[in-house]
Amino acid sequence: MPLEPLLPLFHRLDREHFEARLGALADPPLSLRWSDGRMTRTAGLYRRGPGLCEIVLSRPLLVPLPREALLSTLCHEMIHAWVDRVQGVRESHGPGFRACLERINASQEGFRVSVRHRYPLPQRPAAWLARCPGCGTAVPCRRRRAGVACRSCCERHNGGIWDARFTLRFEPSPEGTVG
Repeated sequence: MPLEPLLPLFHRLDREHFEARLGALADPPLSLRWSDGRMTRTAGLYRRGPGLCEIVLSRPLLVPLPREALLSTLCHEMIHAWVDRVQGVRESHGPGFRACLERINASQEGFRVSVRHRYPLPQRPAAWLARCPGCGTAVPCRRRRAGVACRSCCERHNGGIWDARFTLRFEPSPEGTVG
């Protein structure tokens, strides 16, 4: 499924719910973009720093979902920008954010903005196999961890106490990419 252009959605939501003030922000202007594919734990984010003000939306999370999820997430992040840049209040999901959220939800029925999203997380293949030198059992893992031992072998051969003989050895998984 191709990425939907964000700018037309942004401008529509800006006109409908934010008095077209977010698109007019300057110094720095509010920028908008899809993530590069690594943002897999949050649907979107608003961030501001020296010379930076942007909304980033998660390509891996939002592209497979219905359009309402995209609109809800974009609007959620736009509320953060509104509260921060227009109202001049530094808060996360405080009273200013919640009042704007409730106003938007009451004014339309196309999508629902919420404080927290519960979108399904994409499954990533394991990058590593953690193999026990004692029993040979291999378990898929996303990252390597130092000093981890096979629980079964430690229980069976050392009374449940950690034993260096059973420290897991990590090898690249044939199904994942190590990075």
